[in-house]
Amino acid sequence: MVGVMKLLKVTFPSSYKDQIIALVTAAEPVDWSLDTGYGRFEQAMDIIIEPKDGQALVDSLQTAFSACPDWRINIMPLEASLPLPERIKEKRAKDDAELAKKKSSNGALRESLVQKVNKDIALDINFIVLTILSAIVATIGLNSDSVTIVIAAMVIAPLLGPILAFSLGTALGDTDLMARAAKTGLAGFIIGFGTALLMAVFMPVELGSQELLDRTTIGPAIVILALASGAAAALSLTTGMSSALVGVMVAVALLPPSAAAALFLGAGEYQQAQKATILLGLNVVSVLLAAQIVFAWKGIRPRIFSERARAIKALRVNFVVWTIVLAVLLLLGMSFI
Repeated sequence: MVGVMKLLKVTFPSSYKDQIIALVTAAEPVDWSLDTGYGRFEQAMDIIIEPKDGQALVDSLQTAFSACPDWRINIMPLEASLPLPERIKEKRAKDDAELAKKKSSNGALRESLVQKVNKDIALDINFIVLTILSAIVATIGLNSDSVTIVIAAMVIAPLLGPILAFSLGTALGDTDLMARAAKTGLAGFIIGFGTALLMAVFMPVELGSQELLDRTTIGPAIVILALASGAAAALSLTTGMSSALVGVMVAVALLPPSAAAALFLGAGEYQQAQKATILLGLNVVSVLLAAQIVFAWKGIRPRIFSERARAIKALRVNFVVWTIVLAVLLLLGMSFI
């Protein structure tokens, strides 16, 4: 159970005894006892309540005492009270079972999801260094036509965090989370692209590399791959599965096209650079779109109703916008063929 039990010490005139007993028994607390009063009070009652069951009882007591000038309610935390009545044990077991069912059906809870992605969008020295290193390795792999080296680059690329954080922020209507994720993600792309472009200036670009040329191929299969990557990424977060391999899937869609665009730009192949950039845009939008769909499917939404309505509206707007952008980019990329 979350929280601790509460002990209510209620003191009041004797004329209110029957009314207060009726209110307390109707509230079904853990236990209660009636005693003679303390000091100037005629009656005293100790009431033990469950963590989330006290507000209604306190409100009822205050209403009952509204015409009485001489009463007091003291509320204190109570770490434990033994033995527990059987009905309370059964109630706790039922609550725990419902909580476990909720966790198993929706994966992680909302707060834990936010906590996870917050760790992955910190724009710190580790993120910057990993981005630079992955861009260096990817650039070498693409230029040397080595799929093994390209895969190695994708293993260390820290691109999964910002993508998932942005999609989660959209699902929750959390503009602050979206802004921080966008900042880190954009910084990652700029750092990676700049690193690859700098390398292209100082080394000859092998324009015949098949790995490099593959990053200019645009078609429906590429979009399907990116959509699958985004969906897998969101599922890995909500179900608690390992995100290592999923991170590689996302990096497949994002890192090589970015490095390829930089290499082509450095070599003066502007049309090829445009095609690689369009492919990158297609993949980013596809991953974001798929992740948002999965979060909506898993029921990830704000706790407060007013925020929930706003988040649903934002999610619908994002879905429409990303779908339109995806279609435009796909048509634009296909026009190069």
